[in-house]
Amino acid sequence: MAQAYATADVMTTTDGVPLKVSLRRAMRRNRIKAVLLVAPLLLFILFTFMIPIVQMLWRSVDNPELRAAIPETLALLEQWDGEDTPPEEVYAVFAAEMKAGREAKTIGKVGARLNREVSGMRSLVNKTARRIGKVEQGPFKEAFIKVDKRWGETDTWRHIKRIGASYTSAFYVGAFDMRYDADGSIALQPENKRIYIDLFLRTLWISLLVTVFCIALGYPIDYLMAILPTRTSNLLMILVLLPFWTSLLVRTSSWIVILGKNGVLNDILVWIGIVSDDNRLEMMFNQTGVIVAMTHILLPFMVLPLFSVMKTIPPSYMRAARSLGATPLTAFLRVYLPQTVPGVGAGSILVFIVAIGYYITPALVGGQSGQMISNLIAYHMQQSLNWGLAAALGTLLLMGVLALYWLYNKVVGIDNMKLG
Repeated sequence: MAQAYATADVMTTTDGVPLKVSLRRAMRRNRIKAVLLVAPLLLFILFTFMIPIVQMLWRSVDNPELRAAIPETLALLEQWDGEDTPPEEVYAVFAAEMKAGREAKTIGKVGARLNREVSGMRSLVNKTARRIGKVEQGPFKEAFIKVDKRWGETDTWRHIKRIGASYTSAFYVGAFDMRYDADGSIALQPENKRIYIDLFLRTLWISLLVTVFCIALGYPIDYLMAILPTRTSNLLMILVLLPFWTSLLVRTSSWIVILGKNGVLNDILVWIGIVSDDNRLEMMFNQTGVIVAMTHILLPFMVLPLFSVMKTIPPSYMRAARSLGATPLTAFLRVYLPQTVPGVGAGSILVFIVAIGYYITPALVGGQSGQMISNLIAYHMQQSLNWGLAAALGTLLLMGVLALYWLYNKVVGIDNMKLG
């Protein structure tokens, strides 16, 4: 390290550089080194976490389909007052863009986008695109109405004008089991189409139940491992970690074998005589199977942080409470239990956040009554290709988790959570 000397009341290093300048350079080099060391992690978080979230938020309001396919028609509809059917010019431009879209094979996207909010629009657009292409000259308004009388209704054009906006809140409206009417007002969906709110509540309920069951099962296991000798507790910890060495798909499928109507557990109950062969228990392809399988899979996420906290609690505390006259139950409730709250909080956060976004287990063993919101998000991304609605549902799920996290911080305090 360079030595410092005093020259004309200015501290310098051996090479004549002022000491302050040398220190600034050294601190700058240290900061650059720190940034370079952290850069891989920052890039990983950026590309695998932040950018996908931003894209999800963008897709939930982005609405490019109609703007890309029929831009001139939408430009004319913006000048339309919506009181009567559009003028002939709108029909003529729409007919031209329909012909071009049919040749470019993009008109189907227009029908699909409109059909997501107004039932029957896909067939209407496709039928009209086939027939209007044969019309060489106007009046196009009469030609459209001749194809289908709905083209003479103002509600049809109001829907096209509203859905053609560059940005839309319709996906969020749909995620709350509501829809836009032709006049732009928001109304509830018919009762047979209200599914998302129930799925959100079911997801929340299942996640809470799984978290509670993990606490109920994990707490005694952790307490036993904490008071046993190290060698024995390490053996038990290996048994707890064993599920991590098995594929999630295999663990989930094993519960189908165990809990199925002709599974191992039902066979045992029939053999003992608890249930008859005609009245076997339905424990699979419903919420029961989902809760059992998810509790088994997520239990280690509760055991590990709780055990790390329990291991730090000195046994002398309990002995001191007993020596002062407390009963075993009183000593446990007033001395031991409060010290484990940080571990319970950490385990609960881990289990709940993982459970609320679970997909594979409900898909395999959930049946109809055990599906969660993540399964419907996957459906819209992979099958219906309604990515806007899937993004809106995912955003609402994220906002719900953040709201519960904020509530947890207010009630318990995130500072009281410990992972070790």
